[in-house]
Amino acid sequence: MNVLKSHLRITLETLLKSGTPHREIERRTGVDRKAIRHYARAANSPGVATGSQGLSGQIPPPRPPAPVAKPRPGATPSACAPHREWIEAQVSLGRNATSIYQDLVEGQGFAHRYNAVKRFVAKIRTREPERFDVLEFAPGEEAQVDYGQGALTLYKPGKYRRPWLFVMTLKYSGKSFRKTVWRTDQEIWARLHEQAFRAFGGVPAYVVLDNLKEGVIRPDLYAPELNPVYCAMLAHYGVVADPCRVQDPNRKGTVENAIQHTQGTALKGRRFESIDAQNAWLAHWEERWAALRIHGRKKRQVLEMFREEQPHIRPLPSEGFRYFRQATRTVDDAGLVQVEGSYYAALPAAPHSEVTVRIYEQEIEIVDLAGQPLRRHAKSLRKGTFAIEAGDRLFNPSRESARLLARVARIGPHAAALGRELFARLGRPGQRALYGLANLPRRHVRADIEAVCARLLEADCVSYAALRRALERKPAAAIPVAEPVLTQSGPAIREVTEYQKFWETHSQSDHPQEATDVHVDH
Repeated sequence: MNVLKSHLRITLETLLKSGTPHREIERRTGVDRKAIRHYARAANSPGVATGSQGLSGQIPPPRPPAPVAKPRPGATPSACAPHREWIEAQVSLGRNATSIYQDLVEGQGFAHRYNAVKRFVAKIRTREPERFDVLEFAPGEEAQVDYGQGALTLYKPGKYRRPWLFVMTLKYSGKSFRKTVWRTDQEIWARLHEQAFRAFGGVPAYVVLDNLKEGVIRPDLYAPELNPVYCAMLAHYGVVADPCRVQDPNRKGTVENAIQHTQGTALKGRRFESIDAQNAWLAHWEERWAALRIHGRKKRQVLEMFREEQPHIRPLPSEGFRYFRQATRTVDDAGLVQVEGSYYAALPAAPHSEVTVRIYEQEIEIVDLAGQPLRRHAKSLRKGTFAIEAGDRLFNPSRESARLLARVARIGPHAAALGRELFARLGRPGQRALYGLANLPRRHVRADIEAVCARLLEADCVSYAALRRALERKPAAAIPVAEPVLTQSGPAIREVTEYQKFWETHSQSDHPQEATDVHVDH
């Protein structure tokens, strides 16, 4: 043993004489407990000098032989040993070492330090290991999906990266689909599901996934919000998503084990020169080794259980899913929404309302916030174009011209013919003349308008100004007002028999005023 410096030796002796525990001495001085025990035995042995009176550089005398009959002292007992039963009862109640120490000091006069209680509690506390249930599902009922990391792959010349490793595992058989991709987003996540369904030859009833953003936009224990593209893809294949609770990966332990198995067996220590080479190796390894292995818990071959499960998975639909990007747009004053620089009619959506736009490869679909389709348009090939029909315009010049011609036609056939000629010869400026022609009956008699229109057509003088001047030279005739026709009966006229009865009653009465009062009361 190395000889301690004088100041450490004096400190050690002082602490030992005061009864300080060895652990506390080690914490304070930094001297190992073996050396502390040695100095403690040397201090308690008679006839052995401690060296405190000697010179600082003096070599200590050799140690005397230990007595044969004297046993070696054991470890120092814990200061908490007398209170073991009480401490064990408190630990069983779930109390921590701090609260137990405080009660020992206040209630039982405990004079030692907290560290002694902490060490004692740590020794007697027994932690029950966490238990996990074994989840069993029927064939074709559930698949589990997740992302991991693939093997190092050449990304750029001289630069390797780990791509994303996508794994889907059927819960019943343990059959897995594996593929690596460089990047991931909502559409890639959905496409990987579709490729897994095709590899299995069918679809399960449920898909259990983590709360990653590609699948779940807003995690919630009761009503999680799914990515719309992913949700529509699952609905197309008739699959229901079942997201795990937040921070509960044990719910999808099957795919977690499949990812670890893939990383530790198929990809461990390997490098690939392209991502296609890694995917080709994963497909070969699945067929050659993973599918032929004996399942560790079920003690059966994975491929055999997959063949047993295949009749229970539902067949694929005849058509694949059409992928889209989804965005929210506001309908402008013209009833249009702008998508990628082009404009599309959104009626019957009201102006300034919000609609959902699904952008397909060759089509634009506009749906309301409830998901009901409103309009479909062919996707424009260049920016700045308008996809709007004549009936979708809030103010359509063509529709207004037709309305004006209909008003002119109510004047008469000659006026209608003149109006058609005006619009045919003048075009858009002729629409103003139609407004004037349609409003002429407010000041002139229709018969006069018809007569003048007939003369102008005969003279091939198609002009609204000529029509108006001809009508203004003619004195404006008052529009005849139908006089009321006198009738002998009506809702406001009493029958003649009632008047006759009244006069007969009046003539026979001796008191005319009384008869009149009776009539009024009647």
